[in-house]
Formats: sequence, structure tokens, C-alpha cells
Amino acid sequence: MRILLVEDEAKIASFIERGLKEEHYVVDLAYDGEKGLFLAEVNTYDLIIVDIILPKKDGISLCREMRSKKIDTPILMLTAKDKVGDKVLGLDSGADDYLTKPFAFEEFLARIKALLRRRRSDKGTTLKIADLELDQLTHRVKRQEKEIALTSKEYALLEYLMLHANQVVTRTMISEHVWNEDFDSFTNVIDVYVNYLRNKIDKNFKKQLIHTIRGTGYILKE
Repeated sequence: MRILLVEDEAKIASFIERGLKEEHYVVDLAYDGEKGLFLAEVNTYDLIIVDIILPKKDGISLCREMRSKKIDTPILMLTAKDKVGDKVLGLDSGADDYLTKPFAFEEFLARIKALLRRRRSDKGTTLKIADLELDQLTHRVKRQEKEIALTSKEYALLEYLMLHANQVVTRTMISEHVWNEDFDSFTNVIDVYVNYLRNKIDKNFKKQLIHTIRGTGYILKE
């Protein structure tokens, strides 16, 4: 899943980004509200995390503008302000949840998972094709009931392929959703990671699930 983090304090942003990546999330960073709004408009995110105090455009204004532009992605608001009135203002601006700094990272992750679970409650959180299963909340992957250990990037790539099972996905589509905005699309990194996945998902199984569409991209199908 891909998350947009809008936070102007570099140390906090780095800490959150590192922790989210360890949990297999793809993270884009914006250090001001204007950049945050731009990224939210041009990319598709599963969750947006917004600090209230931001340069150029504050978090409250950012939330209001995103909602006015019909961006319905769940928003978790972060702030050092802990008064009830501040929380109400944040929620009224369009945020779905509110967390006061400083916070325990375990609670932060729990809030994220709750928002993502709520968003996908109508679809379920387990992706399945043939005998391959991926749980989006626990990040566990198994095939024929055998658990498969994946790196963060391998997991993100497999999740994207499974979300688009039976559809051809191009390398450009993969780069935009599995890597962050700074990714160099002219490298062969995507092909390398697809091979990594094949070695773990397909190599020791009779039925191959990941197929190459020559000159276009890949498809995950039975």
C-alpha cells in the first residue's frame, strides 16, 4: 500500500518513513502543504498522513482542499495541539483520525491499520489467486499453506500485482505505485524484483502465476 506523508520536520518525517517502510508500505514525502496537495492530486494513495503545522499551506487547509477536490483517501492528522477544539477542527476539516505528538509508534501503526481496514471493509483484507494468499493487514504471504518471507519491496510488488490480478500492468504503472516519486524508471530494477518474486512465489510450484507480457509488462494469473 502507498502512503503520502506530509511533514515538515525532517527528523520526524525520516523516523516515520523508516518505520512505515519496515512495515512494507511505500512512502512518498512532502515537506509542505502545497507539495502535499500536488502529490495527492497526481497520485493514488491508500492513506495520507498530514501534520497540522506546515509551511506554504497548513494541514487544516490542505485537508479541506483535498476533500473539495473529491480526494476521499483516508487522512490521519498529526499535531502537537491536544485541545479538544483543535481535534474537532481537524476532524471537521476532513480528517478521519487525529493523533497527538509525541506518540508511541505502535499506536500510530494501529491507527493506520484501522483506517486501512475501514476503507477495505467491503472488499476484505485477504487477496487470493489460485493457492497464493496475501493478508494486507498482517502482511503474511503463503502458497499452498506454506508461508513465504518477502522483503518490503517484494511484498509491495506482489500486493500490487495481486490487486490487479488478471490484468496486464506496465512497468510504468508498477514504478508509480510500488516505488516512490524519485524512482528512475529507466533502470531494470523492476525486472530484477519480478525475478526475485518468481524465485519465491513460482520456482518450487507446479503452476506458474507471474507471466511476462513481452514489450509491455507483467500479469499475475492462473
